[in-house]
Amino acid sequence: MLEEIGLDDAQTAVYRCVLQQPSASTAEIRSALSMSLPRVRAVVAELEGLGLLARQAASSDRFVASPPAIALRPLLLERERGLTRAHEALVELSELYRRSTEQRGIADVVDVVLGDDAVRQRIAQLQAAAVEQVRVLVLHEVAVLGNAENVEEDRALARGVRYRVIVESGVLERPGWLAAAREMTEIGEEIRVLPSLPTRMFIADDQMALVPMRSQADPDRGSGALLIHPSGLLDLVGAVFEEYWRSAAAFLPIAAAPSAEDVDRDLLRLLLLGVTDAAAAAQLGISLRTVQRRIAELMTAAEVTTRMQLGAEAVRRSWV
Repeated sequence: MLEEIGLDDAQTAVYRCVLQQPSASTAEIRSALSMSLPRVRAVVAELEGLGLLARQAASSDRFVASPPAIALRPLLLERERGLTRAHEALVELSELYRRSTEQRGIADVVDVVLGDDAVRQRIAQLQAAAVEQVRVLVLHEVAVLGNAENVEEDRALARGVRYRVIVESGVLERPGWLAAAREMTEIGEEIRVLPSLPTRMFIADDQMALVPMRSQADPDRGSGALLIHPSGLLDLVGAVFEEYWRSAAAFLPIAAAPSAEDVDRDLLRLLLLGVTDAAAAAQLGISLRTVQRRIAELMTAAEVTTRMQLGAEAVRRSWV
């Protein structure tokens, strides 16, 4: 909580500990927090230097906490002044950037980002800077940035940024993908599916787009990306995404603890999205034979003879 004004977890814990009692010795703090005595002494010295703790007049080996409104306010004000200076610098630099973009020629609306590490950094920066929405195209090949690495996505969603993601149907066959997708939809991410997509893509607001590239000579090795600045080209990239979004099928979360009825519903959803029987079995945690048996039983219940007819009947009867 107090890391925003420069205090780490240990400093915050010690300050809170002393704050809740008239006074405390380093031994008492150590006992209350299960912290080593040398560490307690070091933290107490740091807090004393910051003016958050003071030695008790009657006993110099005991410490009292300074009132938060007095001790913490200067730290808060200094942080606020620092943020104000940073904001002023941001405005100035943004104006310089705006002037430079006005002078860009046709060849200057696209920057080349070289190397996978640099691409990952740009993806993180785009998401961290997003204010309104992030739009993403995801291919079934190995992602440039895995779900576990993409912490900026979670942070952006937490602050209210809208995420719209279109994935190729092959992505649904990745081990564990459905569980991860379920978690993301629960915190607000919108996911749709298409059989195939032309490229990967990240678009942050309407300000910047990143299109990762692959080497033609060695498709397994990343070769960088194109960073597209505000321009007619960026407008075109955004329009392409919106066209795909309109034609994509909505991804519906798979039940977290499915009953037999839920399994049938989830199986139908996966089949409608183009997932193979084997991949559906792996995602649902059942055998391939069970998948095929359940499909046959569903076809009998729907009184149809083909899977295409089953899909149409499932939609008509609101089974999915």
